[in-house]
Amino acid sequence: MILIIRNMVCDRCKRVVREELEKLSIVVLDIELGEVIIDSLPAGLTLDEVRLTLQKDGFDLIDDRKQVVVEQMKVILINEIQHLKGERLPTENYSAFLERKVGYEYSHLSHLFSTSEGQTLEKYIIALKIEKVKEWLRYNELTLSEIAWRLSYSSVQHLSAQFRQVMGQTPSQFRKANRVERRNLDTI
Repeated sequence: MILIIRNMVCDRCKRVVREELEKLSIVVLDIELGEVIIDSLPAGLTLDEVRLTLQKDGFDLIDDRKQVVVEQMKVILINEIQHLKGERLPTENYSAFLERKVGYEYSHLSHLFSTSEGQTLEKYIIALKIEKVKEWLRYNELTLSEIAWRLSYSSVQHLSAQFRQVMGQTPSQFRKANRVERRNLDTI
């Protein structure tokens, strides 16, 4: 049985979900961001009880097919942008990447995402990228050129312009301010 779970964005999330499910005597066979494979539900345990347990930690069970696709897109993008999985081909834009990974035309995916999340896929991708830029700027280990290259920006100027548009300051100003202004990925 496969459970689709919203708001799993990191390895710590996977650990918490596993622990909570095991407390319910559920045997977890495999766990990935947004998805848990279990043997079956123990006798007498309902999906609503599982949902309530997960909600206590900020997660949620998804059983609507459209929401499953939206969560799948979010997990794919988080893995690619935040965790740098490298599954996107060097010449592939994000729309083609999502089409290939999810199996639907981008126009359908974009409409589904916008309707569900209240923002466009493009804005979501930009927000994920900006959060990664903020992380790297905070650690001060990479140059802007390296950051731009790692996140597939066409240039440092493009990265800087996008960062300024979202954050209201340049990457250099952000770095100098030395403030932590990061958002949780599950709130983007």
